[in-house]
Amino acid sequence: MEYLLIFISAIFVNNIVLSQFLGICPFLGVSKKIDAAIGMGVAVTFVLTLSTVVTYLVQIYVLNPYHLQYLQTLSFILVIAALVQMVEIILKKVSPALYQALGIFLPLITTNCCVLGVAILVIQKQYNLMESVVYAFSTALGFALALVLFAGIREQQALVKIPKGMQGMSIVLITASLLALAFMGFSGLQGGLSTLFGLN
Repeated sequence: MEYLLIFISAIFVNNIVLSQFLGICPFLGVSKKIDAAIGMGVAVTFVLTLSTVVTYLVQIYVLNPYHLQYLQTLSFILVIAALVQMVEIILKKVSPALYQALGIFLPLITTNCCVLGVAILVIQKQYNLMESVVYAFSTALGFALALVLFAGIREQQALVKIPKGMQGMSIVLITASLLALAFMGFSGLQGGLSTLFGLN
């Protein structure tokens, strides 16, 4: 049940974009079309889960035993960048169709701060490997959900006449804040589930 709690909490209660404000650049930049949002969501889910596993193992088996915790951020950035490049090369050789589908989204993930943020958060929360995988996967799903919802709203906004003073980034930021408020409605869900399953 702890895994279920982590899963629901990461998607709805502590959404990485709308609650913790990580990954805002792709959230605002890639959310103009639903197709692009889905592509980015799939790429982030794949890379985020994989990079969290690798960085967790680096932390536990390299940094902690040799007391190199102060190199955490630097080593995680290098691991994520190398991992994204490796995934890109492998996909290009093994599955050109999938590589074409992900397109420009794979290189964009290298600079997506939510990937590094989740890698550091699982260490700070002292999760084990399985909890880290569940947290990373559900966080990526939460990111994808927020991105696709936001893209859908923005596509609808393109069909509506918006006052001149509100056009452009103004209406985008207002819409994002309203979506974040909507997700705040899930804040009582975590406590309710903890009480229900006796995890408190």
